[in-house]
Amino acid sequence: DFKNIPISPEFTICTKTGTELLPCHEALTSAHHTSSPLCLHRGRRLVPLVSDPYQWLDVDLGKRTSVSAVATQGRYGSSDWLTAYLLMFSDTGHNWRQHRQEDSAFPGNTNADSVVQYKLEQPVIARFLRLIPLDWNPTGRIGLRLEVYGCPYTSDVAHFDGGSALVYKLTGRPSSTATETVSLKFKSLRNSGTLLHAEGRGGRHSLTLVLEKGRLLLYQQQGGSSMSGGHLLASVGSLLDDQHWHYVKLERVEGHLNLTADHTTHPVHLPAELSHWDIDQVTSHRPGGGGTLDDEMPMSGPALSNRNLSGCLENLLYNNLNLIELAKKNNPQGNVTFSCSEPVSVAVTFGDSLSFLSLQPGAGAGTLAVEMQIRTWNRAGLLATSALSVGQGALWLYVSEARLKLLVRRQQRSVVELSAGSGLNDGQWHSVKLSLTQDTDSAPECSNPFGAFQGCMRLLSVDSQPVDLIKVQQRLLGNYSHLKIDMCGIIDRCSPSLCEHGALCTQSWNSFHCNCSNSGYTGATCHTSAYEQSCEAYKHRGNTSGHYYVDVDGSGPIRPQPVYCNMTEDRAWMVIQHNNTELTRVSPSPDEPQHAAFFHYASEEEQLMGVINQSEHCQQELAYYCRRSRLLNTPDGSPFSWWLGGPGTGQEQLFWGGAVPGSRQCSCGLQHNCLDPSHYCNCDADRDHWTNDSGLLTQKETLPVRSLLIGDVQRPESEAAYMVGPLRCHGDKNFWNAAFFDKETSYLHFPTFHGELNADISFFFKTTSASGVFLENLGIKDFIRIELRSPSEVVFSLDVGNGPLEVRVLTPAPLNDDRWHRVRAERNVKEASLRVDEHPPSTHRAPTDGHIHLQLNSQLFIGQTNAKSGTASRQKGFLGCVRALQLNGETLDLEQRARVTPGVRAGCPGHCATYGPLCRNQGRCVEGDRGFHCHCGTSAFAGAFCHQGTRWRTRRRRSSLSGGQEHRVSEEQESAGENMSLSFRTSHSPAMLLYVASYRQDIALLVNAQGKRRTPGASCGGRGRFITANATAERIFAFCFDTPVTEITLRRPRTKAFGHVLIPDLEDLEPELAAVASQGFSGCLSAVRFNSLTPLKTALLTPDPAVRLSGPLVHSNCAAASSANPYAAETTHSLSGTSSIPISSLYPVIPPGVIAVVIFVTVAALVVTARFVCSRKETYRTQQVKASQSEDGHEFPFSSSQADSQTANNENPNEYFI
Repeated sequence: DFKNIPISPEFTICTKTGTELLPCHEALTSAHHTSSPLCLHRGRRLVPLVSDPYQWLDVDLGKRTSVSAVATQGRYGSSDWLTAYLLMFSDTGHNWRQHRQEDSAFPGNTNADSVVQYKLEQPVIARFLRLIPLDWNPTGRIGLRLEVYGCPYTSDVAHFDGGSALVYKLTGRPSSTATETVSLKFKSLRNSGTLLHAEGRGGRHSLTLVLEKGRLLLYQQQGGSSMSGGHLLASVGSLLDDQHWHYVKLERVEGHLNLTADHTTHPVHLPAELSHWDIDQVTSHRPGGGGTLDDEMPMSGPALSNRNLSGCLENLLYNNLNLIELAKKNNPQGNVTFSCSEPVSVAVTFGDSLSFLSLQPGAGAGTLAVEMQIRTWNRAGLLATSALSVGQGALWLYVSEARLKLLVRRQQRSVVELSAGSGLNDGQWHSVKLSLTQDTDSAPECSNPFGAFQGCMRLLSVDSQPVDLIKVQQRLLGNYSHLKIDMCGIIDRCSPSLCEHGALCTQSWNSFHCNCSNSGYTGATCHTSAYEQSCEAYKHRGNTSGHYYVDVDGSGPIRPQPVYCNMTEDRAWMVIQHNNTELTRVSPSPDEPQHAAFFHYASEEEQLMGVINQSEHCQQELAYYCRRSRLLNTPDGSPFSWWLGGPGTGQEQLFWGGAVPGSRQCSCGLQHNCLDPSHYCNCDADRDHWTNDSGLLTQKETLPVRSLLIGDVQRPESEAAYMVGPLRCHGDKNFWNAAFFDKETSYLHFPTFHGELNADISFFFKTTSASGVFLENLGIKDFIRIELRSPSEVVFSLDVGNGPLEVRVLTPAPLNDDRWHRVRAERNVKEASLRVDEHPPSTHRAPTDGHIHLQLNSQLFIGQTNAKSGTASRQKGFLGCVRALQLNGETLDLEQRARVTPGVRAGCPGHCATYGPLCRNQGRCVEGDRGFHCHCGTSAFAGAFCHQGTRWRTRRRRSSLSGGQEHRVSEEQESAGENMSLSFRTSHSPAMLLYVASYRQDIALLVNAQGKRRTPGASCGGRGRFITANATAERIFAFCFDTPVTEITLRRPRTKAFGHVLIPDLEDLEPELAAVASQGFSGCLSAVRFNSLTPLKTALLTPDPAVRLSGPLVHSNCAAASSANPYAAETTHSLSGTSSIPISSLYPVIPPGVIAVVIFVTVAALVVTARFVCSRKETYRTQQVKASQSEDGHEFPFSSSQADSQTANNENPNEYFI
């Protein structure tokens, strides 16, 4: 082991105007060279004559050294010191590479005497070090004393010319080992070539590591070494052809393989045939290149390069065996030398819009020739421009849409434009050549209509003369500004990609972009999920039953999954289907003693476990139907059947639906009501008639059901059937996890939040306070804080090392209204954003190439600031409720901490103030400990939000529904009017919709054909309409959903009392009205309401003896609205309010003593399609019932049913055939 020791270097000082070097003990022997040490305290000091951004210091360490730290001091007894600088390294004194880490600019000194040492995160192997001053004391000049710390570095190096190779044949090795490792460093002069080929025994399998367009690719090959392609296993790294050393390591630990490139490790899915590697031969080239692919081995990537490596390998180790050292003792193939020589190639970097290089053209008359190689990520930029002869125009050579273009413009002549090439923004080197015959002009053209070029150039020549960029750097040739000479500063911002969840990364010179399409995530880095985490969350947004994507861990690694959300009045069920939820018969089979069924779910394993773990309750129906087929063989026999359930492939379970784990019973055994009391299952009685054991599995640790094994089906008389329902879960433990802070000094604390590169925070709050801090987490300098700064302002504050910033959202209405509000904040390497409720988000862009890691170290405080920190916010603590607090998709258990923390209470009641408006059509919001539900008892509607009408459909026109519900009012209680509403769909007229009988006068709602009205009224077009009627003392107002109001004068005063509500009845009608009523009503009718009465809902959902039905009822889905987008919320319309908007006409159709109210609503066209669809549905349903019957001699009395079908909605309007 070597200790870090100071290195006494030779050093070279190169500046534009010379250097002043003050001696420590002896005078300089040269203005630019010395052999004396440049050291701290007593050493020499560097003070250039001119202090400007173009100074630098080169240090030659004499040989390659492992540099671990640098230390700086200012000039002794002066005001000259550096405050910031850059470090660059090189092996040759050219092709410098900037050292990049969290602080790309190294901090300098604050005075002349103190020493500032900076330790590198990873040691750098180099011979040359370059220090570039960035900033210095504004009242002084550049002044520097320097020491470099490191250790000696030794290595074995081999150089390959593209035709040479090393071959190592393993001998005397064990048959197999648990761990194998191959590691090396390489430096390539080309962007493609084979680095390593490892061949297994017998040549059956091999791995090939190749460099392809600067990326490192690992291939698997089969069938011998003559193949030219293979199966792509991994791709890592980028821009690895930059003529710098790169580290590569292949490591197999048992059946796992890791590929490391520099500091990035990529796990490789290893095929089963390579789980025991058994390498027989290692070579630095791929034998047999140039062949064709084996047809039996499809290639999952580009064809392997036929090139061998042109460059150098260093420290090629196989299981710590140095293969280059061994090769020195043997004869390698081809021209292999054991030193690394490389041509000098000086590049220049154009880093921003101010970068330019100006050169005088050559002396050649009449021609202009320019050659260069370029490397860029940008799709556009100017490469070169030049004036033509005096007054004759100019030319521009530029990149546009990733193509090379030439524009020549002459005065009073047409414009000539040429283009060539494509894909020039791929980060690879591309050659550009331009030759033009012209009348030369010495004055250059300086205009640039195309934007600045950002990228690298090398091998630049003008008029066939190479441009010496070192002379340009020394200001001896041409002119330049904002250039980095003798280096290519291109950075691949997509390797490794900072885009999350599989999003595609694209880049320009200064930035990158993440394409989140089809990923299910949003944001600048595709970090935040676009979906809610449960059906419970969707319900509280007002969404009704339907298909949705849920993301159980938010921004975590588990992908969104499609589920069916069944929203009932009091629960939101999440339904996950599998491959067989139907009732399935098992026929006797003497040749197969057991029948196995396996269930594959629509969700992946981690998605299933996420749903089960976060849900408050899960269940799955398990049913067994039997005739002479025993089940668990209770009480003492070995079970014939069992099932596997739980995580992974599941654990064997010996109980049945409705029982508990370990009981070895069925539901009837626990309830003591089995057919045979001596058995614990009905089927174990072995009866010669059909029976069943069924029930719900509710123990979450045993769910879901993975497979089922049925044993007693081999006897000739045995018959059985089984059904495993979908997985159904409700409740969201995370969504309602809440805490109430009743004092400003109250707070909860949690471990440090780790969100270095990406951090998202979301929560709900409600308060009556005007301000308060929601949360805060501090670091040494970094911090994050979210606070309510005023009643209408939420602020997200943070600092990641680039200086504090704030993201604010101002809301039009105050947020301290004691209602729930949602806050979502996100910080990533590109931006910080904040969103409150559904208001537009506010964002703040992060600086390019700034600090990106959020480094926190204190505890996370909820409801208060960290009082122990001097940098903590002085805002007061939060008073109110916080719930569903999640950081990077993980929910903080506020309730558990609140139970043991004074001043904080677990839970937070009061939800109807926020969610009550979701209850429609006079539904009533009912508070719950963990949420709310809509009570629809007094509404004509049903469903989760009292939004679905109870529908019926008559197929026979004489079907009717009548009731004797009384609605009486006295003279003193006389109301200002009567309110009626209903929805209908029909293609027949005339027809009676509603008839209300009273003791002195009646009201009738009729459908009449347009153009055939004999009495005043209103009419609406279309097949289905929602109508309301409001009768006052003198007038009735009529309104259709999309037509204007019609006002009709009553012919006689309205009665003061109404009696029975009839739908419709022929009794006691006058002939004219009876003629209409005798034809009945054919169509769909729903949501019938008369004042507070709901006769249709009462008849169909809550039967009442006072309601009379004639005709059979058959459930139907006709007239049900379908959503165009099954993953979006259903569109609903709330058509009821404090005052009804009438749509009908009132006119007398009964002789004196009776007044009838008639509503003329249009339905002129026959709805043939609707009737046909309903008929087809009924026919299909009948065929299903027939198909479920047994085809053998034994009647199977059970029909296939499914509680939660993906195509049927339990919350859909209830419709009936009558």
